[in-house]
Amino acid sequence: MNIKRINILTLIPHVSNRGLMFCATVLWTFAGGMLLTRGIMGIVEFPANLLLKLIIAFVFGVLFYLFLFSEISDKHITRISSMSEKRIPFYAFFNLRSYFMMVLMISVGIMVRKTGLIPFEYLAVFYIVMGIPLFVSALKFLYYAVNFNKKTLQS
Repeated sequence: MNIKRINILTLIPHVSNRGLMFCATVLWTFAGGMLLTRGIMGIVEFPANLLLKLIIAFVFGVLFYLFLFSEISDKHITRISSMSEKRIPFYAFFNLRSYFMMVLMISVGIMVRKTGLIPFEYLAVFYIVMGIPLFVSALKFLYYAVNFNKKTLQS
């Protein structure tokens, strides 16, 4: 009987650099969209000072993108575009540190929500603040995925 050994790594889907940009787009869109949806539902549920909440969320969300998330997404885009392998595991759009940060942020978010440390009325504003930079970063990944050209990204 001839039994073939299966290498588990061959079962992991692999994509091109461009495909990796699309994978990042999907994850960042999901995360940003989920936070924006929760946040908007929350401020609608507690409409006191609605305009003020929206202005604060928008301003801080944009600032958070400009001063933090823009740089983070640029680093990932540069890293992805410089990968020399033809086929890359679909999950490689993040490095290990970024996955650790994601798990930590999700865990802290769940803990804060479940313990009620911050009333949902205010937590909803924070969800929008976090959702904006995630969603804008997703749009940036989408732009580079659609217009992917390794030579222009490296110059």
